[in-house]
Formats: sequence, C-alpha cells, structure tokens
Amino acid sequence: MTDRRRVLTLMAGFAAAPLQAVIAAEPLKIAVVDTGNTGRSLMAETLLRDLIRRRGLHVSVISRGLEVDPFDEAPEANAAILMRQRGFDVATHRARALTPTDIKFADLILTMTAKHAETVAAAYPQAQPRTFTLSLYATGTATDVPDAWGKPMADYQGVLSQLDRYLPLALVKAVAGARSSTGT
Repeated sequence: MTDRRRVLTLMAGFAAAPLQAVIAAEPLKIAVVDTGNTGRSLMAETLLRDLIRRRGLHVSVISRGLEVDPFDEAPEANAAILMRQRGFDVATHRARALTPTDIKFADLILTMTAKHAETVAAAYPQAQPRTFTLSLYATGTATDVPDAWGKPMADYQGVLSQLDRYLPLALVKAVAGARSSTGT
C-alpha cells in the first residue's frame, strides 16, 4: 500500500508541475472601467496596450463600461481623433459592459472615478480588494478622471493628460506587485 501511495504522490507531483507552469505563464490581467466604454476607458486601454508592448511586459488589458448604451457603442469622435493623432486606430472598438466573468479573471480593476469604484465594489464585493481609482492606485491621491462625453476637445485633452500621467505609474506598480506576489 505504501508503494502505491508513493507512486500516486509522485504522479500527482508530475501532473501539478505543468499546471504550475501554465499558472505562472498567465499574464497580469488589468480591467479599465468607466461609464460607457467609448472614451476614457477606451483611451486608457489603448495607451496601456502600447506601454505594455513597448516595455515587453506580460500583461493583458481590457476596457469595460458600467452603463454601456447599446445604441451608442462606437468610440467618441474626440477620443478617436486623439488616439489617431498618436497613431492608434480605435474605429473598430465597440463598447462592452463589465461582466461577472471580467471581474472573476481581472487581477486589477482600475476605474476612472470614485463612483465607478464604489459601483464595482457594491456589485462585486469579492472584487473590492482589487478595485481602485486609477489616480489613487497610481499616485496615492484620489482624483477623478472626468467624463468628457459631449464636451469640447479641450476636455478630452485634459483626460488624455491625466491618463498620460497615471497609466505609466499604475503599470509599474501593478507589475511590481505581481512580481512580489509570485516571488519573482
């Protein structure tokens, strides 16, 4: 009987090793959340993807909205213009609502406002420890990234300025946190 247990234990160890490798190979998963997923979160996702690519990081990012309008899913014109000026084509983006599956798999949820963070935490209490406003996570200071929807280009440029400041800081912190939690 002892030999059989030993064999089963050894086999279990071999079976667990590939699983651990798969788990270790999983990217850090970041969800960026705002209201409609047509402006702020879209720009944040686009800029984060570029930062991740340029830095060669093992990170995945999505953007989602809390109140997606199924009749208004296209990128906001001014957001698309600003992204195009930076060399990004977001024309095919369609707004997507935050889902329980997004919450389940996200390692970090970054919202544009304190109200968004409260809404996520209220709807998904298990996500509260992983949910922060972008500014608070990046700098330690809570400052909302305001909604520019329907406002002049200057408001969108203000949003973009905040994203340019917060996103690199948040990405560095998220990657450092992921490395320290895995022991690498």
